[in-house]
Amino acid sequence: MILRKILIANRGEIAVRVIRACRDMGLASVAVFSECDRAARHVRMADEAVAIGPNPPADSYLRIDRLIDAARASGADAVHPGYGFLSEHEDFAGACHDAGLTFIGPTADAIALMGSKTAARRAAIAAGVPVVPGTEEPLGAEVSDAAIVDRARDIGFPVMVKAVAGGGGKGMRVVASAGNLPSAIRAARSEAGAAFGDSSIYLERCLEHPRHIEVQLLADHHGQVLACVERECSIQRRHQKVIEETPSPVVSSELRARLTTAAAAVAASVGYVNAGTVEFLLDEQGRFYFLEMNTRIQVEHPVTEVVTGVDLVQWQIRIARGERLTVPAEQLLTPRGHAIECRVYAEDPDAGFLPSPGLITSLRTPSGPGIRDDGWAETGTEVPVFYDPLISKLIAWGADRRQAIARMRRALMEYEVRGIRTSLPFFHWMLRQPAFESAEFHTEFLDELLQRRGGRGFSDIDPSLEEVAAIAACIADMDEQRSGRSDRTGSASSATTGGRVLLDRSDRAAAATWKQRARVEGLRG
Repeated sequence: MILRKILIANRGEIAVRVIRACRDMGLASVAVFSECDRAARHVRMADEAVAIGPNPPADSYLRIDRLIDAARASGADAVHPGYGFLSEHEDFAGACHDAGLTFIGPTADAIALMGSKTAARRAAIAAGVPVVPGTEEPLGAEVSDAAIVDRARDIGFPVMVKAVAGGGGKGMRVVASAGNLPSAIRAARSEAGAAFGDSSIYLERCLEHPRHIEVQLLADHHGQVLACVERECSIQRRHQKVIEETPSPVVSSELRARLTTAAAAVAASVGYVNAGTVEFLLDEQGRFYFLEMNTRIQVEHPVTEVVTGVDLVQWQIRIARGERLTVPAEQLLTPRGHAIECRVYAEDPDAGFLPSPGLITSLRTPSGPGIRDDGWAETGTEVPVFYDPLISKLIAWGADRRQAIARMRRALMEYEVRGIRTSLPFFHWMLRQPAFESAEFHTEFLDELLQRRGGRGFSDIDPSLEEVAAIAACIADMDEQRSGRSDRTGSASSATTGGRVLLDRSDRAAAATWKQRARVEGLRG
């Protein structure tokens, strides 16, 4: 099949990413935009752009008819849905097919099947893949609370009430006892109905301190399914991924083989085609359970790309036009180094991570060895209130996890966004937590850590002052040796012009470095 022009039915970072893939392949690209996105980066990068309506997503990026009209008007012969919006909507995939457009993703039937959490669980069971104990059928409004309580007792508390059509933590509640279940059911149904138009729920046993591990897949039209090295996605805030990395620091080569075999089996059992991701929960005993399947490209796909050397978005397009997968399976399963991704949001971490839309007056992105920034914002960009506040995905690669963390810390120090609040100060803090360094975390880890932290903010954590603090600590130490005084803390505080600096292990290492420089260069307090 020949594809010449691709319409990207999305905006922001992922639209920019797909346009770049099209350009690398010599394909024409068509952007779509709402009113507030008229001058957005993806619009200016694409070969063509088509207006699709007002700012609210329901009147633009979620309008199937307008997207199909835009594809026809521009002469596009394929549509890439990106992630979010209509990317996992079977009606959109079906409408593209009916309009004679190639949908760059799985079939509408596969999206519908795996989009239902209960149907996906049944598919996993049929494929011989373990699932977390729970209900296999949707629990609609016709099922009484009393009946659901009985089901929950059979499963065992604590249980999770989850939306059948859910995702992103919406319509999800953790319930510790039978007495709390009816109110959780009502809340979950209400949230699921508002978010997905389907208030059906199901129950799943809540595992204690699990890790969230996922496997990226590529599947072609010729029956071949290839799995990639796993991703670790356990750093989550309210069930939303915040930091991802690959490979997982706790997955052995033997466990990787079992995880990837299971993921491929699920995809093959439903005739899946194109890119997708099978997600698992890994318990403290090393047992894994199928969680769900995402029938699209993932937000965190870049970490897989940098450790495998494979462009996943290009392969989405190549598969859609009928090509056979030619990537050696061993290349996808053998990580080349380690990669970490931080999702940079226009959010205020000092105000409970509330969205922080507005004008970016200045933006400087990091670079250098091992650093990749997948973003869409620029100096002068107005971050709108209507859409997800993700402005960038910062990726750091290293020969091992230790180097990847060090490079990410350095990149975060170089990243500068002015005019709006962002989650950057949070990442400065997070990557210096001892439990993160030692990879001793689970899916509830971050929420527990933030709860212990209380209402303290992050904006006073400024890594650019670390060097100053290290010099001050060095000077104070030498003063101490000369005079016998113990005034190290006070000297460090005065050298940071009143800013609060916490000297952790990395700071002490920096201080030691500056102490050695002081001896060599004759620096004296």
